[in-house]
Amino acid sequence: MDRNKRHSHGNYRNWNDKNRNNKNVNTNPNIPPKVVPRKTYEDFLNKEKAIRDFKQREVICAICGKKIEDMSSALADKNSGNPVHFDCALEAASKNETLKENEKFTYIGQGRFGILSFPDIRDTRHFKIEKIIEWEQPDKTSGWREEISALYSQT
Repeated sequence: MDRNKRHSHGNYRNWNDKNRNNKNVNTNPNIPPKVVPRKTYEDFLNKEKAIRDFKQREVICAICGKKIEDMSSALADKNSGNPVHFDCALEAASKNETLKENEKFTYIGQGRFGILSFPDIRDTRHFKIEKIIEWEQPDKTSGWREEISALYSQT
C-alpha cells in the first residue's frame, strides 16, 4: 500500500465505524432536532439592566445597620435570613468562642465557621477542625441569594 494513501483523510470510517463527514448529523428520523433558543441583543440588555438594578438597591446589614456594598460576599443572618456583612457574621459567630494556643476561628464554607487547630501555626496546610459553627441554615435558601444566582447564571 502506498504510504500516502495509508494516512489519507478521505471518506474512511473512524474507529467506531462512523463516517467522519456525518458525525454531527442526526440519522434517526424519530428524534427531532434540538432547537436552541437564540439569545438576542435585547435579552442581553434586559439581563444587564436587571443586574444593574439589583446592584443599585440599598441593602442594609441586619447586624450593623450599614449598607452592604458587595452582595456576593454577604452571608444570611443566622436568625432572620436577611443579608449581613461577612465581617459582621464573623465577629458575631466568634464572640462567644475562646481560642487555645495554635487555634484560629475561620470561615470553612457552606455558611459555616470553624475553630481550626494547627500543629505548627506557620504551616496552614495541616489542621484539624475542632468545632463547627453553623451560621446559615443548610436546608433554607434566602430569596436574595436566589435572585443573585438567577441573574448571574443567565449572563
